[in-house]
Amino acid sequence: MSLTLKAVPISWEMNEPFTISRGTLTHIEGVLVELRDECGRSGRGESYGILYEGETPAGLLAQLDQHRVWIEQGPSREALLEFLPHGGARCAVDLALWDLEAQQKGVSVAELAGVSMTRTLTSAFTIGMRSIDALRATAARYVDHALLKIKVDAESAMSTLEIVREVAPKPRLIVDSNQSWTIDHLKEYAPRCEELGVVLLEQPLAVGRDDGLLEYRSPVPVCADELIHTRADLPLARGKYEFINIKLDKSGGLTEGLYLANEARTLGYGLMIGCMAGSSLSMVPAMVIGQMSAFVDLDGPLLQREDWPGGIRYDRGVMSLPQPALWGEPRPA
Repeated sequence: MSLTLKAVPISWEMNEPFTISRGTLTHIEGVLVELRDECGRSGRGESYGILYEGETPAGLLAQLDQHRVWIEQGPSREALLEFLPHGGARCAVDLALWDLEAQQKGVSVAELAGVSMTRTLTSAFTIGMRSIDALRATAARYVDHALLKIKVDAESAMSTLEIVREVAPKPRLIVDSNQSWTIDHLKEYAPRCEELGVVLLEQPLAVGRDDGLLEYRSPVPVCADELIHTRADLPLARGKYEFINIKLDKSGGLTEGLYLANEARTLGYGLMIGCMAGSSLSMVPAMVIGQMSAFVDLDGPLLQREDWPGGIRYDRGVMSLPQPALWGEPRPA
């Protein structure tokens, strides 16, 4: 099966500057891949790369162009795992292959993956770092959401959480410090986090500086994010983390994402499904793994000004599947 590859940059403007401990984004930028077969059927995939590892749209497009001849030969998704490294380029191609297979076989990606899409998913809404007044106003707007994710740094983490909890007493909270804490911060902050209704601490310690977790059991479960890309990284989490955050941009697509999810569950880890922000076209594939995840953080479309037509609808975080034409469902010829 020969294919035609089309890859273009894609950019979405954020609703507001999105700030975490590593910096601020005004746009989320990635690549859109389309694979078309000889019968005119096509599949699409979108990826924003691994931002904290410096992947850029230009770099992803160069990687895709470098391997264009091989990709256009129509590789299987399993072959793709062996040929391209994890990251955004493989992710976009992998998702396009899943979507194309759904068109070719006339069944949904969920059916191809053997996953029932019957469970209602409730996504966290992420509140980036901001001034005290803006923090109060934002927390007030999302007071009725079931789950909020709060971005913090090491210095103002507890005051930030206390403000959010004062304004929004009901939502469960996930705290994401993006590796900015030390083990001493964690020991100091975790008991107060528990009191404030925090249900998960996402990658509080820097990768390579998390050995303190071997001897300290946090009262709030700790989730590995930047530490884990694929199945090969799971030994790094042993004895340290209770949850694994899977992001398709990190794993290099849904194929490896599913392998990672199943192996992590076998090893006793709970799952979180997350995203690098982005449109509904990159959230919908992640919803497949969302069906087996305790925590869902797929709020990308809520953070940007526009989305693809027919995208996901959110009702206080509760996600509705998009129009079938978007991704992963058979489309009329």
